[in-house]
Amino acid sequence: DLNLVIEPRERLCLLGRNGEGKSSLMRVIAGLETADSGEINQQGSLQVAYLDQNVPDQLPGSVNEILTNEHCESWEVDKWLSQLDLPPEKLFTALSGGMKRRVLLAQALLLSPKLLLLDEPTNHLDIEAIIWLENFLANWHGTLLFVSHDRAFVQRLANRIIELDRGQLTSWPGDYQLYLKRKQAALEAEEKTAAVFGKKLAQEEVWIRQGIKARRTRNEGRVRKLQTMRKQQQQSRQLKGKVNMRIQQSEASGKQVLTAKNLSFSYAEQALVTDLSTTIVRGDRIGIMGPNGIGKTTLIRLLLGQITPDEGQIILGTQLQVAYFDQHRQQLDLKKSVRDNVADQADHVVVDGRSQHVIGYLNNFLFSANRANSPVSTLSGGEKNRLLLARLFSKPFNLLVLDEPTNDLDMETLDLLEELLLNYTGTLLLISHDREFLNNVVTSTLVFESPGRVKEYVGGYDDWLKQRPEANIAAKETPTNAQKNTPPPISRIKKLPYKEQQELQRLPQQIEKLEKQLASRQQHIADTDFFQQSQEQISAANSKLEKTEQALTQAYARWEALEGDTNA
Repeated sequence: DLNLVIEPRERLCLLGRNGEGKSSLMRVIAGLETADSGEINQQGSLQVAYLDQNVPDQLPGSVNEILTNEHCESWEVDKWLSQLDLPPEKLFTALSGGMKRRVLLAQALLLSPKLLLLDEPTNHLDIEAIIWLENFLANWHGTLLFVSHDRAFVQRLANRIIELDRGQLTSWPGDYQLYLKRKQAALEAEEKTAAVFGKKLAQEEVWIRQGIKARRTRNEGRVRKLQTMRKQQQQSRQLKGKVNMRIQQSEASGKQVLTAKNLSFSYAEQALVTDLSTTIVRGDRIGIMGPNGIGKTTLIRLLLGQITPDEGQIILGTQLQVAYFDQHRQQLDLKKSVRDNVADQADHVVVDGRSQHVIGYLNNFLFSANRANSPVSTLSGGEKNRLLLARLFSKPFNLLVLDEPTNDLDMETLDLLEELLLNYTGTLLLISHDREFLNNVVTSTLVFESPGRVKEYVGGYDDWLKQRPEANIAAKETPTNAQKNTPPPISRIKKLPYKEQQELQRLPQQIEKLEKQLASRQQHIADTDFFQQSQEQISAANSKLEKTEQALTQAYARWEALEGDTNA
């Protein structure tokens, strides 16, 4: 019995636990699945585009061929090839995961959608690709509904949070940080209300058991009230359990965990690591950053001594016990059950020196008894990640290696994992594209600044942004918004009639003024309290924005036409 109204130009983020039904709801809104009951009303000509969270590996043909198949004008294809920086002649199968997502986004945008639905669009993207997508969507003028567990991405884009929780949908106007504060207050109020209700119900149940007194005529109203309370209790939404992960720390490793001296390694004549020297000591929490495919996982394997370097040496410390979270989850046997992947057909696991039944242990990771006996192949991506964590944490370790652990995890599990890692006294090596996660967890970073070149920085992602040499260069070389938005100066107006010469001279200032108005109105709509206004105010603001966009488009078209005449 869900109800949802989406206003023009809203940017809504749909949150909820893994398996709550977010993707199903998105597919129903997109018209790809049919609801069991209820109806969807939309503007008559509304064009909806949907991007699934799973990217197909095998789309036949080149990028240009795939986009041309959308039966649109060639100039439209060229426009999105240019705006999304896509290689037209490259085969789709040869693209990186990030580029494949761009092609699918271009496919969707060629439909000229008014409503764009994105399901986990940042999954498996590197930081550069995530920031590109973030900036693109922030400046896109349509309506956006997206599912994401990337907190920085959500904070940047969403102006309303909608949450699917225990079968119901709730709306939280404002950004993600405001949602967190209001959600916490709402949960506390819900728990207090439930406690008061439970106490009252218990008192009434004691009263009804007193027998004949309760059946007297003057007490019939109280009996009816108790029956109503019982129904309310049956129908109430019970708070679901929370993940209860714990890290089993083994005896401490030696103070020096590993030392790399002049490390170099190449693969297929491509240098992945060149002359890297670093020392990692007990308690270090090191993030490893860089674009997809540049060699981050290879660097981890080099540091652990799993790969022999071409040059240099690795010296591993003493008493190391390693737990390795593999981003491809190859440690999981998809044919075996959830419980057998953790306990290998045993009934118990040993946690902190105490024997615990495997079903009880898995329940801490939100796997019910039925789910624990299901094959791993039936699990969602988030559930598989939770299972791999359960498998790793069932044994003690003092060196934890996490290769992109945040993909598919819901925010609640992410928060708990962060807390565990902050209290973990062993050593951590972490590969991640989650900027918030890196900021909150690591104490230093190893960053691939170019193929083969790895440099060490103190702090997390934001600290690297401030320290990297390119930051100072970019500050000097990057034009300001005003510089970028101002059309080039008019140099030749000789062939135009006098009135058109005057018009051409005025156009740059007119365009600049319209762009400022547009930016101001976009900012107004992005404000957290915008959608708390009346429907008339929201419609008026959207109408002004559309008129400004149209005027700006016309001004640019006129400027290009007149400028083209002068260069004819």
